[in-house]
Amino acid sequence: MQPTDIKNPEYFHKVVDCQYACPAHTPVPEYIRLISQEKYTEAYMINWESNVFPGVLGRTCDRPCEPACRRGRIEEEPVAICRLKRVAADNKGEVKPFMPQGPFSFNGKKIALVGGGPASLTVARDLAPLGYEIHLFDEQFKGGGFMRSQIPSFRLPESVLDEEVNYILDLGIHTHFNHFVHSMEELLSQDYDAVFVGTGAPKGRDLPDLPGRNEGAKKIHIGINWLANVAFEHTTNIGKKVIVLGGGNTAMDCCRTSRRLGGEFVKVVVRSPYSEMKASPWEKEDAMHEDIPIVDNHVPIEFVVKDGVLKGLNFEKVTPIFENGKRKLVPTGEPLVFIEADDVLIAIGQENSFPWIERSAGIDFDKWGMPVVDTLTHASSHPKVFFGGDSAWGPKNVITAVAHGHQAAISMDLFCRNLPLTQRPSPFVNLVSQKMGLHEWAYESDVVNDVRYTVAQADKKITLSNRKTEVELGFTKHEGCKEAERCLNCDIQTVFVEDKCIECDACVDICPTTCITFIDNAEEDELRQLLNMPALNTSQDLYVSAPLKTKRVMVKDEDVCLHCGLCAERCPTSAWDMHKFLYEVTKAG
Repeated sequence: MQPTDIKNPEYFHKVVDCQYACPAHTPVPEYIRLISQEKYTEAYMINWESNVFPGVLGRTCDRPCEPACRRGRIEEEPVAICRLKRVAADNKGEVKPFMPQGPFSFNGKKIALVGGGPASLTVARDLAPLGYEIHLFDEQFKGGGFMRSQIPSFRLPESVLDEEVNYILDLGIHTHFNHFVHSMEELLSQDYDAVFVGTGAPKGRDLPDLPGRNEGAKKIHIGINWLANVAFEHTTNIGKKVIVLGGGNTAMDCCRTSRRLGGEFVKVVVRSPYSEMKASPWEKEDAMHEDIPIVDNHVPIEFVVKDGVLKGLNFEKVTPIFENGKRKLVPTGEPLVFIEADDVLIAIGQENSFPWIERSAGIDFDKWGMPVVDTLTHASSHPKVFFGGDSAWGPKNVITAVAHGHQAAISMDLFCRNLPLTQRPSPFVNLVSQKMGLHEWAYESDVVNDVRYTVAQADKKITLSNRKTEVELGFTKHEGCKEAERCLNCDIQTVFVEDKCIECDACVDICPTTCITFIDNAEEDELRQLLNMPALNTSQDLYVSAPLKTKRVMVKDEDVCLHCGLCAERCPTSAWDMHKFLYEVTKAG
């Protein structure tokens, strides 16, 4: 193997597993250390720079960082990264002085943002300080998009959402609320230099061909539409017996909201096995904690309607069978299962919908009715029009929409300056030694076993009686500090200097995970098997040195390193050192 180029910023970035997994590449260990030092405002601002909505995401994020967390390789549970974000948000001081301060000098360019969700708001936040005149259009009465209409208040209080949306709108954004854009061609005919489409995936999937669907229509609701009606207080109650069809997070929000609007016997019925449900594990746990059973392997066959009144549904029981590596659901042959219902909520997925974009507007669409969007630049076939969030490639989540917004803002800025869209800015990177003394580091390097702390919840009797009462109470400051200490500081990198090494193997002896080997070089596949502990996870790289004096090479398996610094402490020649690696995605401008 060739020596590892640690000057390539993407090498150590990949080693910081949590940050690498985050779509917005938030510097997770950096803000967690600040929380452990009770520097909540600083921790909040590090989050705000990259993910824009720390208070929102600290409650609702899908947590792609947590499955990647290195703590999860030595214990059952990863660090509670998401909930630590909330600790920073809940305990921060005054943060507006640290944000861009308007008014900003106008640069002569106008931008239209269609949709007021996280992607559009991120574009606004990135471009407004550069002098762009930003006009945001949304059919709702406030900004936030699906964060406001589809995430229930018992998960995301309106006050938290308003605060973080207003941080952006206060940058001088021209808002056009209660305004539905009916025509892209009309919008393009106005004097906007670029247009961003962040309208989400607003169309909930239906079961139009299921027998009884039309006859029972008054009591059969599309999940996301129903959630929006509840959020805007058009819907204030529901029947006692409720069936929610679907196994995603929207289904979990529907069933839990139903419990707060009068549903006493609420069931989630899903066609797939429980283990294959798309809902996040914690969302399923919260639903069951509120006495909502989840019935899996049941496929809806018909809505049962008598004398014009919905009575329930008939389901066919199925079992999963795997053939040629593919799973299919096969009927068990048992009698149909009837489940009573006064109301049914259909939460089986969402689709994009662009009836307002004329096909003559110069924007190409694929055979599925989706805009053709460049994955790097977020540009459409129309040079002025960019897409992001769910509207670009279908339903995802808030943090992905934020990441799209950052990248689209870069492209729109480049476009307005007549620069190539592929001229992306390089990330900001820093690598600094943490050595303070012979055995002292500028970070807490001890690695101890420590189970994940549990977030307390409000009394169920109280939360089920008021849909606006937040369920999770969040970590206390003390709990937040203790949970932060579980972080293994995977941004503190082991840096090896070949010409200092005397090949004494002291680092090999002390390494608690046997991740260091001195060995004759070979091709990667062979080398991985010959290490003191075979490196089986090929998704993480090997750190390979240049040839040493004996012609051997040092090979370190980055996958299992605990960043404990013991190799650097034991090394008699300082061939190993611990360096803090900072990686920040550069924004527009």
